[in-house]
Amino acid sequence: MTTFSIPEIQLNSGYKMPVLGLGTATSASVKADDKKAVLQAIERGYRHFDTASLYGSKEALGEALWCSDAHADRVRPALQNTLRNLKLEYLDLYLVHWPISTKPGTYEYPMKKEDVLPFDCKSVWTAMEECHRLGLVKSIGVSNFTCKKIEDMLTFSRIPPAVNQVILLALFSYICYYCAFMGISNYRILTFFLTKFHGVSKVELNPCWQQKKLINLCKPKGIVVTSFSPLGAVGTAWGSNRVMENEVLKQIAKAKGKSVPQVCLRWAYQQGVAIVAKSYKPERMQENHDIFDWELSDEECKKISEIPQSKGHKGPLVSEDGPIKSIEELWDGEL
Repeated sequence: MTTFSIPEIQLNSGYKMPVLGLGTATSASVKADDKKAVLQAIERGYRHFDTASLYGSKEALGEALWCSDAHADRVRPALQNTLRNLKLEYLDLYLVHWPISTKPGTYEYPMKKEDVLPFDCKSVWTAMEECHRLGLVKSIGVSNFTCKKIEDMLTFSRIPPAVNQVILLALFSYICYYCAFMGISNYRILTFFLTKFHGVSKVELNPCWQQKKLINLCKPKGIVVTSFSPLGAVGTAWGSNRVMENEVLKQIAKAKGKSVPQVCLRWAYQQGVAIVAKSYKPERMQENHDIFDWELSDEECKKISEIPQSKGHKGPLVSEDGPIKSIEELWDGEL
């Protein structure tokens, strides 16, 4: 079995993060095949695992900080509960899941309008900073935050977000137990969600939704953008085949002797962002890794930059009966 190394990206918290991460479960169930795939990834060199635990999976994965815990007095207890479930002393990275608060104990998806409460970003982020000060987490960040929300937050934060990212799920406790058993200590405990950020920004990002404005905002401020759904999330409730079936990407892939997924991941890497890609097949894990010894030309990048843009993931908030009626409203018109 081939074990590969993955380049790292510097966070503004002083720590480094592997630029390529493994997205894990797409449902709350924990299956033997899922566990096997994660173990294969660890053995092959993956050290960045993207995870969130939603909808009753806390016994298996550790409870993530969902919108119902996006209240100043619930942030630290939620994190401490996660650490107990995972049998860990700290996390490498803790993210705020969505910029919204709901009634404690509510986990319905999509959210009901009557369950949504005013989101006090400043108090929630202050609580996140306190978790960092106490050593419960090494880096803090956000997920699903627009340019406007990030700019607002930077006016009062003492610790800037390290990452801005978006939702994926994982078999996290099993990863932790296995790494401990194998004597592996240099893996990254990455990504449990709340609703605010520090140094990391996780968002949907792919050639069909390039997030140029967000990248241009985050880079000068030292905020690492992490791409989820880099291949369009085919097969999920929110994804589509618009990336994999794009003719521009197909033509470039054919000319380079590469696959469309490899072109997408290499393009994201050349944008200076971190990448989370889900695959449970060893050959696909290897394929996803084989993007670091070649590059796209300026002409090829220009062709990709001209691909018509469309956002794929609406999130749990957009519905006729929900708090947000349109995807444009959810993303502050940054579409």
